[in-house]
Amino acid sequence: MSNTLTLYLERVVEYLPRLLESLQETGIMMLFATVAAILIGLPLGTIIFLTSPGKPLEHRFWNRLVNVFVNIIRSFPFLLLVIALQPAIRAVYGRATGDPIAASFPVMVIAIALYARFVEQSLLDISRGVLETAQSMGATVPQLVWKFLYVEARSSLIIGFTTAFVSFISYSTMMGVVGGGGIGDFAIRYGYQRYETDIMYTAIVVIILFVELAQWLGLRIARRFDKRS
Repeated sequence: MSNTLTLYLERVVEYLPRLLESLQETGIMMLFATVAAILIGLPLGTIIFLTSPGKPLEHRFWNRLVNVFVNIIRSFPFLLLVIALQPAIRAVYGRATGDPIAASFPVMVIAIALYARFVEQSLLDISRGVLETAQSMGATVPQLVWKFLYVEARSSLIIGFTTAFVSFISYSTMMGVVGGGGIGDFAIRYGYQRYETDIMYTAIVVIILFVELAQWLGLRIARRFDKRS
């Protein structure tokens, strides 16, 4: 038993540089996905809410347009989305795979749509009285969004982002199937394809720990900003 453990540890040490490199690649993809979700997904979700019937910026055309975009991206099988985006990725980055920045593009697209829907749901859960209060005080739309909606829904927005972030991790690992780099690519290339199951399961454990850490941190932050606590 001790010999088996020793051999396993030696193999882990052997693959450790590549494992750390793959974690760095995953980190890059997650960073780009996070930035895209916050800078684009958050406003899109807010636009869907504000342009829906009975809301301050009610507009049937824009509401439907953004909704269609979000629905199409969210319902698109991710691997097929990656393949469909290959020409665009090559045109922008010069290559479609093997580079974590290029591989980030499909993850960014799905991150935008996924978090936009979470944002819309969080804002829909806000009491009607909050909107009425803001309107009675003569709040402009930017004031309504920043001083009322986001403040009221901040805990829900954080929880929604945490849930979306975990999905981002899952999508980033799937990039390994098309050679996009990251921890998923490491598990497939150095574990599955070489029949080294111990290395593959090690990568899986690392992914699980990463997910658990993200969930714990997100829920902790959400509880801290929860107005009811």
